[in-house]
Amino acid sequence: MLDLEPELSNRLFSNFDFSSGAVAAVSGGSDSTALLFLLKDHLDRTWPASKLLAVTIDHDLRPGSAAEALAVAKLCADHGVAHRTLTWSGRKPSSGLPAAAREARYRLLAKAAQAEGIGVVLTGHTADDQAETVLMRQARQDGRHEEAGDDDAREDGRGLAGMAPATLYDWQTWIVRPLLDTLREALREVLRRHSIGWIEDPTNTDPRFERPRMRISLGSDGGEQRFAEAIAKAGQVATEREELGRRAAMLIGTFASLPGPGLMRLDHDFASGKDNEAAILALRVLLATAGGASFLPDDARCCALFERLQAGPFCATLSRTAVDARRAGIFLHREARNLPSAIAAVDNWLWDGRKRITLGDMSDGLVIAPLGPAAARRAPAAANVPQSLLRAALAVEPALWRDGERLDFVDDAALLSGISMVPAVAPFARFLPSFDLRLAAAVSALIGAPPLPPLPFRGHDRGGAWAKA
Repeated sequence: MLDLEPELSNRLFSNFDFSSGAVAAVSGGSDSTALLFLLKDHLDRTWPASKLLAVTIDHDLRPGSAAEALAVAKLCADHGVAHRTLTWSGRKPSSGLPAAAREARYRLLAKAAQAEGIGVVLTGHTADDQAETVLMRQARQDGRHEEAGDDDAREDGRGLAGMAPATLYDWQTWIVRPLLDTLREALREVLRRHSIGWIEDPTNTDPRFERPRMRISLGSDGGEQRFAEAIAKAGQVATEREELGRRAAMLIGTFASLPGPGLMRLDHDFASGKDNEAAILALRVLLATAGGASFLPDDARCCALFERLQAGPFCATLSRTAVDARRAGIFLHREARNLPSAIAAVDNWLWDGRKRITLGDMSDGLVIAPLGPAAARRAPAAANVPQSLLRAALAVEPALWRDGERLDFVDDAALLSGISMVPAVAPFARFLPSFDLRLAAAVSALIGAPPLPPLPFRGHDRGGAWAKA
């Protein structure tokens, strides 16, 4: 491997913990090719025993994609880098293609990392990509575009923080972006100095897609100023988002509890404090979690709901969640409408957005379905919690069935060995940006979800800090 810009690679990767190895997502374009060579240089010098795997995702959308993947494989072989090509097979959606491709790409990258026991995947997103992302989200917020393509696309002003330095995928694998503060042209200049070529993807200039249109716009008159403003906006909103999330997490830790399965309780003081902005964000996340929704509920509707919480007792539904404010507290649980039908249990399945299912060896013939009101009526009472609410929440919790009989995790412990249903923080279960780590951790602790895996950085406890060091 070439001795490639050690000062640059040290700056980019010195804070990483590569003890479990690293997966580099390499498409063959200039950004990912530079990422691969810089990362390999750093690992050779500082982590010589660490495993490096380059993975190319063939989205199977263009006739030349397979040949491009072969070219990347040859490049890796020439420089002693293990490589794997994974193909997104099957039918492609007629709409929302960029979002579907992104989901498939991260799923395949995470699968490759998990197969090798590696906890971190590195991608080649640059400052150019960040500026484009912020401007696209700004355009959507202003109503000028309707395409969606990322985990924050529907997230009101929070999405203007841009791409997070790290994103936890499927609550297991970190997707990190070490090049977010590096210009694409600077990376290309590094490749030119070392006579390393790259592949030009024709879709990067295809005006049918939103990102290429934005890229073309940034290359026109006034583009440099728009670029600088977008990067500055991302930094400002990221800092504000982390701070607001920290305050919302504190409110959840102080005022929220779980008096029964699937039933959240908020003290009345939650809605009567001075930090309404943080309380509304906390409420949005709790509503989405209780209802198993992938996205936070509409901010305006949640603000109206919060005002009603301050006024007195009432019942309402929002984001698939029933809200019951009464003298004993403010209670949230999944509403009984539109629950999943009974279906054969599937391993590593996110059921109803609320529970992750893990199957054991004795899983043949198992069916998962809501417990139902009849079984819920037999549940024991709990102190200081209305029994009707406990039953309503329990009735929509998942249960395992076989041959029409419900299985009990206590009575059938031997039969169900290795099978589990653990809570999931629904809005962050698939994609958790590092901006929201403290907020997600607070909800995880509340509902008993698995703890977050540590960030793959040494000496930092939150996303973003390492990128700004």
